[in-house]
Amino acid sequence: MIMNTVLKVYVPAQAFLKHQAMLFAKRTEGASGIEYALIAGMVAVALVAFVPTISAAVTAMFTQIEGAL
Repeated sequence: MIMNTVLKVYVPAQAFLKHQAMLFAKRTEGASGIEYALIAGMVAVALVAFVPTISAAVTAMFTQIEGAL
């Protein structure tokens, strides 16, 4: 008797969860927002990695221009 009750609750719950998981996997609305966030994060990492190098190059260029003047 208890097993029947458990099965009556468990089986529909499993079917519902499977259906919801499939719907969740098919959704794509937020994909572009996540992609833009990943791109922005990669750009930020690249800037942090290369800014000291770029800063030194720009400073050297202005120093060279200053010396030429």
